Amino acid sequence: MAVRSFPIRHPLDLVRTLAPLARGPYDPTIRLSTGRAWRATRTPDGPATVALVHTGDALRAEAWGPGADRALADIPVLLGLDLEPAPIPSGHPLIARLARRDTGIRIPRTAAVLESLIPAILEQKVTGEEAHRAWTGLIRAHGEAAPGPTDRRLRLGPTPATLAALPYYAYHPFGIERRRAELIRRVASRASWFEAIVGLPLPEAYARLTAVPGIGPWTAAEVGVRALGDPDAVSIGDFHLPNLVAYALAGEPRGNDARMLELLEPYRGQRARVMRLLELSGIRPPRYGPRLSPRRIEAF
Repeated sequence: MAVRSFPIRHPLDLVRTLAPLARGPYDPTIRLSTGRAWRATRTPDGPATVALVHTGDALRAEAWGPGADRALADIPVLLGLDLEPAPIPSGHPLIARLARRDTGIRIPRTAAVLESLIPAILEQKVTGEEAHRAWTGLIRAHGEAAPGPTDRRLRLGPTPATLAALPYYAYHPFGIERRRAELIRRVASRASWFEAIVGLPLPEAYARLTAVPGIGPWTAAEVGVRALGDPDAVSIGDFHLPNLVAYALAGEPRGNDARMLELLEPYRGQRARVMRLLELSGIRPPRYGPRLSPRRIEAF
């Protein structure tokens, strides 16, 4: 076990900063509780499990596995510990109030592209329940136990080599149709090419992602807001976010991408942080009609 401590010089909400990394409540790669986080990941040096405890003005980190030292060294970047978050531009009074209330929420930067890209592909054009079930199923069937204490029952996601080697029909039992399965296989077969985007300027990183058929602005933004630490990532094409932004900032029960971008324009540069504040605000637009029903293609 490797151990390090980090001073906390600026407000940090550890759990709500890392919460977007959990793909559903049963994601086996991460556990979050008050002031504590456990996360299993694959670093360039090998797999690692990291345990974080935030107490007062200090963060204690413990890590296990071949990638332990690398994972510990990356924590300041993961949580933005060495940087004071940029102020959110002035605009709607609601955003100003939320920013004062939730001062410790950061945009994480895992630098683990496929760990964000594969779940984002699974979330394309399906309900969250379907996507989370598929991600968890893949991990339990084709992942492996994470290093470190076994009582947490953390697991690592499947290696890119494993995902690339699976035939498309092996994804079917997890509710993943051929289109998404083939995209995952293509992405996994070029893992190093995708992982290299963490060293590129953001515009070039997004250009590389969206040059691949099947990866559009929404999927790229979902990677940017987790793996690349982009505080301005906007998930164009999201089913829920335009309605949330329109309702919270303009009192309009329904919105579209154009209206969302218009309302977020005053916050350019920090739009991902603004949307995160809105997601955590408890504000929800009114619902009309039945909810989208999950599909169960594995039953056919």
